[in-house]
Amino acid sequence: MTDFKTSPVMYGLAFAIIAFIVAQSLFFIIKSWKHGKKIGIKKETLVSTVTSSILFSVAPAISILATVIVLANALGLVLPWIRLTVIGNLAYETVAAETALSNLGGSLNQEITDKIQFSTVTWAMTIGSTFPLMFLPLVCKKLQMKIGGAINKSEKSSKLGDVVSAAAFIGIISAFIARALAGTNKNDPTTNAGVMSLTVLIVAVVAMLVLSKLCAKFRENAFWSRFEPFAMPVSMFIGMGSAVILSRFLPDLASIYWR
Repeated sequence: MTDFKTSPVMYGLAFAIIAFIVAQSLFFIIKSWKHGKKIGIKKETLVSTVTSSILFSVAPAISILATVIVLANALGLVLPWIRLTVIGNLAYETVAAETALSNLGGSLNQEITDKIQFSTVTWAMTIGSTFPLMFLPLVCKKLQMKIGGAINKSEKSSKLGDVVSAAAFIGIISAFIARALAGTNKNDPTTNAGVMSLTVLIVAVVAMLVLSKLCAKFRENAFWSRFEPFAMPVSMFIGMGSAVILSRFLPDLASIYWR
């Protein structure tokens, strides 16, 4: 029996959406290229711009791939693939999915086999992402001007803006970690984080700290300056790799959960 999460219908939807995204991207690339030539931009400049844009997209793409892998365990491959092809990120998608599942007695730690849970998660992840698309065009310009004016008043204000942004991101991640440690179902310990989860978290954090230090120390080096945007996704993959290694050599760790 075909799993509904990876049924032909789901793959058909995925290919249709991805084809539309690719066609849209190609349309604007071609239009921009023609307009650039029309206004006198040299071909070498156009090629350089396209190349740098492609390279700049690699790091976010790795983060997106990591998010797909994280969500695929519970949601299957197709839905995260569809969602993250259009819009989304690790911080939002996982929180939205986990929140929806916790209210239905489920968890991202387990494979979803109930169609109601799957459809609820799909709607929660999708509808939540539409609000920025509707909200930002109306208020983004005014908001950007006010925030930009406040942050750019002085060097101290600029640093404060960086701290606030970092604090907001850390707050989201901390809430997600706290939810995992506390568990979503007291009667089912497998919904709680366990020794394996904590080990992977520690490995990923240590990897990020080490890579950040190396990037800061060798900032003048061409390799490390280019590697810096990849530090977080690489750390995530190192954490995932540690889970694979621990599961292979210490399988009992995977069955130890917080009670």
